[in-house]
Amino acid sequence: MDIAIVGTGFVADYYMTTLPNHPGLRLAGVFDRSPARLGQFRAFHKVRGYESLAALLADPQVRIVVNLTTPESHFEVSRAALEAGKHVYCEKPLAMDLRDAAHLVDLAEQEGLTLATAPANGLSDAHQLVAAALAEGRIGTPRLVYAEMEDGPVFRDKWATWHSRSGAPWPGLHEFEIGCTLEHAGYALSWLVSLFGAVESLTAFSAVTFPDKGPETEKITMAPDFSVGCLSFRSGVVARLTSGLAAPKDRSLTILGDKGSITVRDLWDNRSAVFVEETGAPRKLGTRIVTRLEAKLGRFISWKPTPGQRLPYPSASRAALPNFPSQIDFCRGIAAQAQAIEAGEQPFFAGRRALHITELALALNNANTLPQPYRIVTEF
Repeated sequence: MDIAIVGTGFVADYYMTTLPNHPGLRLAGVFDRSPARLGQFRAFHKVRGYESLAALLADPQVRIVVNLTTPESHFEVSRAALEAGKHVYCEKPLAMDLRDAAHLVDLAEQEGLTLATAPANGLSDAHQLVAAALAEGRIGTPRLVYAEMEDGPVFRDKWATWHSRSGAPWPGLHEFEIGCTLEHAGYALSWLVSLFGAVESLTAFSAVTFPDKGPETEKITMAPDFSVGCLSFRSGVVARLTSGLAAPKDRSLTILGDKGSITVRDLWDNRSAVFVEETGAPRKLGTRIVTRLEAKLGRFISWKPTPGQRLPYPSASRAALPNFPSQIDFCRGIAAQAQAIEAGEQPFFAGRRALHITELALALNNANTLPQPYRIVTEF
């Protein structure tokens, strides 16, 4: 199936790295509103470029438009693509406003098209491993979940020197304007919603905790750099999700059930280490040693081995992935969408489910302007 990419910035190279994993996808061409950036991307990847967005949308070969533009451009670009009769795969969030996102979903339904959304880590090998462990009842009924989307003190790093493979600069100032919640919460929300279903309500808090993030940042309006939300799922599960840019890097997920726990070390790793600890099962030697050492020393030891036994993956992986820290198969979501289109089905992370995840991310980011607890209005 032919696809075309709109937006050749930093994240586009992640997609190009993982495109070879999916031979069912063929890149027809790319477009960017910056001629210099477009030329640089084309030269590096040896791909065709369109002279305008209109030219891309007029190409009859293109079935899926991959919207990798900046978040505030998502709505307009996706709407134009849908109105041109194209399926759309959009980076997160679908739109910066829930009404705009709902309009896109309605438009896709009216036109008989699919509107799918990133991130694709909810389709990862690690996710499949965890879903299978839950289905087998390894930890009984899930009750409580802790999800972390802490990206570390990025603003203290030399982010102005970061570039993608093809030379695109990491858009640090713009990332600070959009905020870590809209940029990162979706990685956890895609897992949570796919494993535990729809959210009924959430109670959240967000704030700008570090207003001075270095040179040039005084010129921008800063989005929240910290958010925390407690989500109540209709299934009965309760989850706490934090997103931030100051605490040490932590992208783990811990699921606590009435018969044990599951720990995922890194939600940004397609094949993250996954551990299952079943109640009553013998504990690992390392865990026993640290526990005894604490009792002997009479003090708490902060570092401990991950509880439980590491789950093996059923087979080796040959997938090409970006380097740390974004070891996600970014094109897997597009491939899943293409397969669903061929089968006449709706992709999993599309339509009303995509809208639901968008509402959750917006509600977490905008918590300081919303009534708490916030009742979720979308459903699927």
